[in-house]
Order: sequence, then structure tokens, then C-alpha cells
Amino acid sequence: MSSAPEPAGASVVVIGYNDAAHVPDAVRSALAQGPAVRQVVAVDDCSTDGSGELLARLAAGAPRLTVVRREVNSGGCGSPRNDGLDAVTSPYVMFLDSDDVLPAGAVDALLAAATEADAEVAGGLCVRRELPSGREHPWQASLYAAHAVVPRPSRRPRLVHDTLCVNKLYRTGFLRAHGIRFPEGRFLYEDFVFTARVLAAAPRIALVPDPVYVWQVRRAADRLSLSLDRADIGNWRARTRACALAHDILLGAGQKELARAARAKFLDHELRMYARELELRDPSYRRAWWAHTRAHLEQYDPADWERAPAAPGRLLARVVLAAPQPRDLGRLKELAARPARLCPPYARAQDGTPVWSDDLPGVTLAPLLTRPVRLLPLAVDAELRPRARATLLRLRLHELYGRVARAGPAEVAVEWRSRTDGRPAQRRTAAFAPAPDGSWSATVPVDPAGLGAGTWDLRLRVRFADGTHRDMTAHAATGAGLLRRRALPSARHGVLLVHPYATHSGALALRVAPGVRGILSVLHGRLHRLLHQARPTQTGNAHTTRPT
Repeated sequence: MSSAPEPAGASVVVIGYNDAAHVPDAVRSALAQGPAVRQVVAVDDCSTDGSGELLARLAAGAPRLTVVRREVNSGGCGSPRNDGLDAVTSPYVMFLDSDDVLPAGAVDALLAAATEADAEVAGGLCVRRELPSGREHPWQASLYAAHAVVPRPSRRPRLVHDTLCVNKLYRTGFLRAHGIRFPEGRFLYEDFVFTARVLAAAPRIALVPDPVYVWQVRRAADRLSLSLDRADIGNWRARTRACALAHDILLGAGQKELARAARAKFLDHELRMYARELELRDPSYRRAWWAHTRAHLEQYDPADWERAPAAPGRLLARVVLAAPQPRDLGRLKELAARPARLCPPYARAQDGTPVWSDDLPGVTLAPLLTRPVRLLPLAVDAELRPRARATLLRLRLHELYGRVARAGPAEVAVEWRSRTDGRPAQRRTAAFAPAPDGSWSATVPVDPAGLGAGTWDLRLRVRFADGTHRDMTAHAATGAGLLRRRALPSARHGVLLVHPYATHSGALALRVAPGVRGILSVLHGRLHRLLHQARPTQTGNAHTTRPT
């Protein structure tokens, strides 16, 4: 009588360096998955903070835990993951970073999907958890909206947007048969290359809507993770290098559709994210970033520009290619926002064709003339003047080459959304009125005391007479005294500290601190940030190079 086949099981490879404060939680979250996890391989990358000894003590009481200690620090994430992969003995494997955790049932969900679909790879939802606030954001949620089986990656090019390796379960034999490994040594964004190698091998992929990974983002940490520390030009060079290598891997494997999608993803994600921050950098960084980005974009061929020519990332890239030196940084920041905003001036060439500016007529904006209104990079200026008696939000919608007038702006729905938990507040609607300069204006009352303590992001929905609408943010007007803190008398709180400000992407947001205790909390936070900025930068590398 033949015995039943052994049930599938997984190994979890946990990597860490000088992270004794968090690695026990990561390891315990893997062990807590239950019988689905046959083995946890913890790879310590030559830590000096006692992490290795801590892991050894954990292993003494956990037979499923194997500890691998590297004798020399690798400087990155690839080498320790490869070491862990070499030690894996289970049919499936997944990866976990020392400062993150696996939610309950994650491995069960992925194993069930992989075995049922006979898939080489199973992926699930990764949740970004901002600490200490605890606010959570799903990563690439549209990919994991429902259970699905993708026979081969070319059927769903959007897969290239999820470059994470940690929210997926891989068949160990598949990785070994195709020689799929991570780049060795100090190679930032190693996930990009590993994921490209996986997709290039054309695996059968199962997708599940279950949360399978909690990515814990600690922006206030003494030492930022490699991917969050974007103030050095080396980070951008490493990112473009990883993106270029991922493209070449896909193209070399004959995956042309995925290679095109990878380049489109660079324009829509990487380029826009770094462009939003460019105005914050010093002149030497800007020059180096501009020159390096132009060199990278010059590798694109004509077919790479054909899709969605009016998409914000493509317009931004064309400006960079057309200008030898950094320019129009404020306007590019607005275009790189999500949703995109194209702020004035709205220039035309001599033949009337919309162009970026009078002195860059080669950057055509003609594709905007046919782009759906719901996708246009419309610009609304927002002015907020906190007052003791009445605070008013004044909005001004700009015309965009006649497209707005043809659609007929009717009204704007306004809401303030909590930065902490995403809840909406003070939803109000106002009609647009035409202004003499060809724009449209609306005024909405705001009650800062009613919003309560916290940071509030402004969200708009512009509705048109033709039935369409555009969801958007608003450009923060920066006139004299507009963006400064004001202490207002409040019947409810005694005193209210109100601070309209512009986010990194130029959008209007509002901070509210009620009462004396709220004001003292703001002052304490400012002092903490000043002291944090004054600390010497720590050396070493945190094992987190996931994309933001």
C-alpha cells in the first residue's frame, strides 16, 4: 500500500544585519505560521550588535530554526538571501527581512494557491505599515484584488510593477533549475533583478488577495533603509542601474512585452518619485541627477515612447531629454504628483500646437488634446487663510488648451482626509463660477476645529457638465503669509494651532493642533526633529532595499 504524498511545506529565509531590536519578531512571525513552515533559515550578515547570539538562543528552543552566520558583511541583501536559499530544504521558499513580519496565515494562503494551481510562484498582498502611526497602505493592490492564475507573465505585463521578492512564495526547484539568484554584494534594489530573472523564466503564477507580508517603514529611524535614503545621488544611480539590468534580462529572454512594461514602469514610478524631490536637493545633486537621467533615457528606442504619449512620466522625461541643464523644477514636481498637475504657463508653438514652454517648443503637449478628461493633468490652485471667525478655502481651476471649457466644469466636491487613518471629513460641494481670466473659481468653508488633531490632506473631485469627473489634489498657493502657522481662539479648545503647508509634491495639506497640550506636542516634535537632524549619520547598511 503506497503512502500518501508528503504535504507541501515552505522554508522562510530571514536576513538581518545589526537589527537585534527587530529580528526576533520577524523570526517568531515565521515560526508562528505553523506546520506550513518546515524550516526558518535566519542569515546574520556579520552583525556586531549581538544579533547572532540572540538568534542562536532562539534556535536552541526552536528545532525548525537554522542560523547561518556570515563571516564578512556583504553590504547588501543579495548575498545573505543567496546563502539562505542554499540552506533551504523545503519544496517552497519565501523571504523575510529582519524588520518586517509575516501576518498569520500568510504561508498557508500562498501554499494553497501554489499547489492548487500547480504554480511555480504564488504572490499575495504586501501591506506597508508606517511606524509609529501604524497607518497601512497596500502595495500594488490592483494586482491582488482577486484570486487569479497567470499561465505566463506576458499575459499580465503589470506584474513588472511589483518588484518585491518578499510577498511571494517560490518553488525551490524552479529557482535552482533556472539558476535564479540575487546579485551579490552591495547591490541596491536587488529585488528588481531577482524579479526580472523570475519573470524571464516564464513561470506559472498564482495571485491571492490575502495580506501575506507586512513591510514596516520606519522613516524616523536613526539609520534609514537603503531604499528610503534617497538624498545621495548614488541611490538614484543604483536604482537606474537595477532598472536597466531588469529590462535587459527580460529583453534577453525574449520577453519583449515585459521589457517594454519595465521601461514604462520606470517613467511612471521611479522618474516621477525622484522628480518630486528634486527641488529639495542641492544644486550639485540636481546637476548630477539631470545628467545621469538624460543618459539613461537616451537608451530608450522610439517604441518605448509610443504608448500613452500624454502620460505624465513621458512628458517629464521629454523635458529632461530636451534641456541640457535642470530647469522648471517646481513645474516638474507638480507634473510628477499623483494625480499629476500641469501648472501654467500653457504655451503654444507658432502653428498653435501646445508645447511645454516658449523656449522648449520641441516638447509637444499635443497628445493632451485627445487624452480623456478624467486623465488630464488638470491644475487647481488652493488658497487657505485660517481666520478666527471664518476660514475659507478658495479654489481656482485652470483652463488646459480648451479641454476644460469643452467639458464644462460644473462643481467641485471637497473633502479632507486624515493622514493617519485615511478617514474623510467635512465633505462639501461648491459650484464653479467662470473668472475673467478664463479660469473657474469656487469657495468652500473649512472648520479646522471640527477636523481635530492631525494632518489632513485635501482631496477634490471636479465634476463636468458632460458627466465626467477628475479626482485630484490641489496646488498649494504660496502667496505672502499663506503657508504659515496661526494660533486661533477656539470656543471648543481654547486655542487652535493651524498650519496650511505644501507637501513634497506641492499639494495643499493642513496640520491642526488643538489646545495647549496640542501646541506643546507640536513644539516637542519640532525639537525632536532638530535634534535628530543634528546627530551624526550612522554607517552600515540596513537590510531593506525595497522600492518606495
